[in-house]
Amino acid sequence: MFDLSEEKKKLLKTDGNQLVLGGPGSGKTTIALLKAKDGIEFGNLKRGQKVLFLSFARATVSRIEEQVGQLITKSISSYLEVNTYHSFTWNILKSHGYLINSNLPIRLLTPPEAATKFANITGDKERNAEKLRLFEEEGVLHFDLFAKYTGDLLRRSNSLASIISDSYPLVILDEFQDTNSDEWGLIQVLGQWSTLIALADAEQRIYEFRGADPARIGQFISHFAPKQFDFGIENNRSKGTDIVQFGNDVLTGKNIGKSYKNVLSSYYPYRNGYGAHFDLKLAVFRTRKKMVDLGRKDWSIAVLVPSKKLMLEVSDFFDSAQSLPKNKTFSRIAHEVALETAGPSLAAVLLSELLELGSRKQMQATNLIKSICDHSRGRKGNEPPSKDILALTDALLEYIDTGKVLGSKRKAVIKECEDIAKKCNELDFSGNPIEDWMLVRKILKENDSDVLKQLVSDSKYLRLMNKGSELRSSLGNLWRSHGNYTGAVQAVKTSLLQEHFSSSSKVWRGIHVMTIHKSKGKEFDEVIIYEGRFHGKIGNRQDDKKRLDQARLNLRVAVTRAKENVTILTPENDICIFLKG
Repeated sequence: MFDLSEEKKKLLKTDGNQLVLGGPGSGKTTIALLKAKDGIEFGNLKRGQKVLFLSFARATVSRIEEQVGQLITKSISSYLEVNTYHSFTWNILKSHGYLINSNLPIRLLTPPEAATKFANITGDKERNAEKLRLFEEEGVLHFDLFAKYTGDLLRRSNSLASIISDSYPLVILDEFQDTNSDEWGLIQVLGQWSTLIALADAEQRIYEFRGADPARIGQFISHFAPKQFDFGIENNRSKGTDIVQFGNDVLTGKNIGKSYKNVLSSYYPYRNGYGAHFDLKLAVFRTRKKMVDLGRKDWSIAVLVPSKKLMLEVSDFFDSAQSLPKNKTFSRIAHEVALETAGPSLAAVLLSELLELGSRKQMQATNLIKSICDHSRGRKGNEPPSKDILALTDALLEYIDTGKVLGSKRKAVIKECEDIAKKCNELDFSGNPIEDWMLVRKILKENDSDVLKQLVSDSKYLRLMNKGSELRSSLGNLWRSHGNYTGAVQAVKTSLLQEHFSSSSKVWRGIHVMTIHKSKGKEFDEVIIYEGRFHGKIGNRQDDKKRLDQARLNLRVAVTRAKENVTILTPENDICIFLKG
């Protein structure tokens, strides 16, 4: 079924800790799953034991699960657990956290809630100190601390550590080069009794901002003395192309002046009257048409950009129709955008509050003002809000306490909140969750203040109310039980939490717009890497060497997401610095 190299055949016959190196598409995941398969079939697993495959992102878990279905029969797949670090560590803390914290039950501080809570704390050191204090003193656990406290727990309790390792005698560590110090500490504890197989590519290390360390692979070698295997530039993802070769050459500049099969560099001109991202939209239209003309059904196209700002600009451009010269129209493009989840999540909580209190005729302007402040302060996730937003929300929160406020814009927001609360209390709810959800959202759309416009914009990206969703069913049950939506806020918060831990498979089909960092671990048929004209550059000439080296790594990751073709679209008057000498 698979044509395995001699190196891979040797790996399957090797016992003990192992380090598997290789570039994108070199078969690291495939050989690890075959190793797991052999471990399950011939390793004499005891009752209750499993092979654990740990990864970082749910998207990666989905891709791995897809491969599991191709490689491992259903009869033995139950002996393989594919999980994220977050989900794996939370399961341990949920059951045994009382051993390190007497504040029970441990309460989770979700990323959107954390963003709101830390809005006034700008320094990383101060934020980290507050995260630690919240857990130590109040039993409130931030997601960033899952690995740290799980490692602490297992170090304090050898008996628990041995039980965990007995449950998972073989642990496979995906994307090992991206582990931070807390995750590395946890891995060292697991490795006391479990066999470890680390999969790594040093040139895909693009998460130094979250603690990934260039020394990590060397630390694994020093600590565990693993057998080492290097698949080099074997390429199973984009066979017959030069995509991986181009990605590797970018790291050293060898790509300058060379041509590569299935890699196109395209330089777009300034076009007066056509819109800022005309050439990108045209490229996507042409790529989509090619897929459709070939009769392809399950195709995928990714538009990868260097920054969140450019991602939102591109998404808005795709989402709108443009009027072109000669009375022509450029129609919208249906797509998905990989937004920061904090904004849509906080918008969902606010909408659920309007549903719950409005259906009980108890909505008050002060409730809405507080929720708007939470959304405005936390919608950017780990990025702190602007000084203007902090000033506005501080004034609005003070108004809740004192009833006093200065400034016409602030008074306008309060007046709109009063009108919204009144209209929600007067609504004739139907009991159909999706209809009622759209009713309260429509009331929000009828307002002019910037904070409410932003709230409405964030709410359009919600996927929680899709047909057949668990939340939709839960809200329907609440209505049938109470004749109103009592419990809607908690239902939404529960749904958001489940969504964060969910490992359900995500099939990447259609057109997706995301940052390069978000694309890590994903695969697409065609990839278009896009630089903006005025901002959103992969690298800048004035950057220091460390930044430029990181930018090269980022470009390599973006390029190697493609299975068939890559297009790099860059302005002709400011060409990407990694494409010309």
